[in-house]
Amino acid sequence: MLDIKFVRENPELVKENIKKKFQDNKLPLVDEVIALDVENRAIITEAEALRAERNKLSKSIGALMGQGKKEEAEEMKKKVAQEADRLKELEAKEAELEERIKTIMMTIPQIIDPSVPIGKDDSENVEVERFGEPVVPEFEVPYHTEIMESFNGIDLDSARRVAGNGFYYLMGDIARLHSAVISYARDFMIDRGFTYCVPPFMIRSNVVTGVMSFAEMDAMMYKIEGEDLYLIGTSEHSMIGKYIDNILEEDQLPQTLTSYSPCFRKEKGAHGLEERGVYRIHQFEKQEMIVVCKPEDSAMWYNKLWKNTVDLFRSLDIPVRTLECCSGDLADLKVKSVDVEAWSPRQKKYFEVGSCSNLGDAQARRLKIRVNGEDGKKYLAHTLNNTVVAPPRMLIAFLENNLQADGSVRIPEALRPYMGGMDAIEKKAK
Repeated sequence: MLDIKFVRENPELVKENIKKKFQDNKLPLVDEVIALDVENRAIITEAEALRAERNKLSKSIGALMGQGKKEEAEEMKKKVAQEADRLKELEAKEAELEERIKTIMMTIPQIIDPSVPIGKDDSENVEVERFGEPVVPEFEVPYHTEIMESFNGIDLDSARRVAGNGFYYLMGDIARLHSAVISYARDFMIDRGFTYCVPPFMIRSNVVTGVMSFAEMDAMMYKIEGEDLYLIGTSEHSMIGKYIDNILEEDQLPQTLTSYSPCFRKEKGAHGLEERGVYRIHQFEKQEMIVVCKPEDSAMWYNKLWKNTVDLFRSLDIPVRTLECCSGDLADLKVKSVDVEAWSPRQKKYFEVGSCSNLGDAQARRLKIRVNGEDGKKYLAHTLNNTVVAPPRMLIAFLENNLQADGSVRIPEALRPYMGGMDAIEKKAK
């Protein structure tokens, strides 16, 4: 969320940013919110003047009563009562205007970084770099659920009966592989200096609106009926929420956390052929990383975060690439974002397995996450997040890239301690 003062002083810059995000329908909001702000500031000024006058009159009433001038004091009391009614009216109008201003300000997108490529949607995202050599084996690579079924590792039919589409049972060695990847990712991030955390899996509405846009909220979140609670769609929401209304000392920064959680998403809309199985689902688990830092350090942390994901996938022999998200593909709170995509030997292309985002001070402004500087002045922190690993989608890349001609799946050396020393998963007899 932008500062209303910034919008007031830079309306054309804000409008140009909206155009870069191809959200021209929001252009009138800039003039509207500026007009509302002018009206609101006038009301605040009048209200402050009335309060000062009321205090002055109250003192005069006391003095008049002390002098026995009751009639004059009573007249002054009537004036105070009239001004109290006007003040009450102004305060109600101020609250109404502030709510309207807040709603609009939460809709106007964050100013994107100058380096962000301009494009309408994800089809115009820009490849940055590749890591590892993509390989297409001579043998045919089956669909990921077929690979899992060859190990008796998945049961979608039972899951449909129990919970509907978009759910799964992972079984045996595949379930163990799922847990191994999560545990490996946890230790990988701890070794890089991040503090491990298991956060709440539900958050209140003020945290939801503090960390994401209204459009994202509607598309993703499951509401707990009858309570002010939502199931988290990703743990960075709960993790950033940890700092709501906090004033951090500058020497406490950066805050670097890595979290485990289940995630729950509506996943509205139709999905393509390649998004069946466990690719796009309502429930999954994830290892996440977040950073709360000084504004001048956020660009540096952004680069560190996505490199952590690349390094983890490469340690498991999975080729990846980074893809810079264009302006039209950025969520409204994001300043800059890069997707990490893994190679799919079956599809002969890359697919998304993680996303790294710099949100500037947008979340900090909404959640009031401030820093007490060395000079005593307070300023807003910057927040960032990145996926370490999110199985079972990550398992698709893992299984395809480590599949052998005989149908077994090789276990890379880094993961073997988490798989009881196994160097391969072997096909099970039907």
